[in-house]
Amino acid sequence: MKEDNQEPRKNAEKVLPSAWLALSIICGLALATMYGETMVLPAIPDFIKDFHISYNTSSWILSSYLIAGAVMTPIAGKLSDIYGKKKILLIVMMIYSAGILAGGFANSLPFLLGARIAQGVGISMFPIAFGIVRDIFPIQKLGMAQGIFTSTFFGGSVIGLIAGAKIISDYGWHATFFSVFPIAVTLAFIMKKFIKAKKPEQEDHTGIDVKGTLALSGTVVLFLMGLSFLQGIISGNLYPLGFFAGSAISLAIFATLEKQTPHPLVDLKVLSDKVLLPSNVILIIVGISTFMVYQTIPILIRSPEPLGFGGNVIAVAEVQLPFMIISLVVSAAGGFFLARMGNLNLAALGTVICTVGFFSILAFHFTEYAISATLAVISVGLSFAIVGCFNIVLMSSPQKVQGISLGMTVLLMLVGNSLGPSLAGMYQQMYRGAIPDISGTFPSAQAYNQIFLTAALLSLISVFLAIALRKKMGTKTSIIST
Repeated sequence: MKEDNQEPRKNAEKVLPSAWLALSIICGLALATMYGETMVLPAIPDFIKDFHISYNTSSWILSSYLIAGAVMTPIAGKLSDIYGKKKILLIVMMIYSAGILAGGFANSLPFLLGARIAQGVGISMFPIAFGIVRDIFPIQKLGMAQGIFTSTFFGGSVIGLIAGAKIISDYGWHATFFSVFPIAVTLAFIMKKFIKAKKPEQEDHTGIDVKGTLALSGTVVLFLMGLSFLQGIISGNLYPLGFFAGSAISLAIFATLEKQTPHPLVDLKVLSDKVLLPSNVILIIVGISTFMVYQTIPILIRSPEPLGFGGNVIAVAEVQLPFMIISLVVSAAGGFFLARMGNLNLAALGTVICTVGFFSILAFHFTEYAISATLAVISVGLSFAIVGCFNIVLMSSPQKVQGISLGMTVLLMLVGNSLGPSLAGMYQQMYRGAIPDISGTFPSAQAYNQIFLTAALLSLISVFLAIALRKKMGTKTSIIST
């Protein structure tokens, strides 16, 4: 009888070859999407020059992409439940591919931003892809499959940074978009042919919170516009206050709508949990800090001396590469660190390392080597905080709202991501200096000091939040980390 019981268990743990094939295709889609996100980072100074835009306006090249991803992620997730994961994933990839192709032909900022918004829709592929992985892998192998898939996030970023810099250097930034398009289209066709996804059990056409989505989008966009024009207040113009007021009103409308709708985009009752709220705030801070780095480093490296290092796109990639590689390694080993330390300890350690790293880059950002070294430290802290906090959310969310809770966490982190470039661009625009015999103005030392100080202070806040989490959960730590 014992052998008879073991045989079904072995069959249940067996992974079909088709599942591994599907995972490899999905990982390819994730690699292509993340490659498309990071390939443009070294080219930010080129966008500023080619489109004759300000530093705070350039932040929208990243922010528009992230806002679109934040808005579309919950919508695409719900549509995949209604119409099927494979069908919606294909549509998402078609929109993403169209955005990539359009980016290659962009000849103005509005054109590029439109393309970036379409590309941002591609971010919504991640929760759908997670769902497909969950459907095709047995529960015993699910953790391994998800770990492989998650590692492709930073893997794509590493490839995007290296290949993007080389392509920009040799062929210009338009070519980076053209390099992704055939890969994305090919993978989409392969996915259509070889991936077998479960059909939805029933078509429930309720639950898409369109009004809440529009209100949240308005809140974020108006707030970012206020940041973009904040310099006007210093000059005596008060019109930016109108954007902040509009954002506050939109936020109030959003909160009201979320309380009334039966299927909220953000469930305020779940979000207000004493454990989930600080965990999500930490992840928002992590998102802000990460994309402040993405916006800042290319401009610092490529600005002329003495206000920058006078480097090229290859130098940008070399400085940021340790950040990306360490993030890849630490995230891939996230399960190991969780098992050894527990999620609370890992999150708390991550916030401390982030704080040390940002105060270090504030003090020692005067050589490319020092920046690269401190970014490596920061990447460890950010990765620890992300892995730890996501696990806290996963383990602390009631089973019946676990999917809702994780969806909110992804949404809020993307909102944090979108704030980062705008904060950095605001400082870069506010504090500028001129260089003799070179036309134009460039961010001054004070701009970078303000950027890194803001990131350091935000990280310090996250430390206190992590300490508060430990006090609230106390003896639960060992249970949750197992």
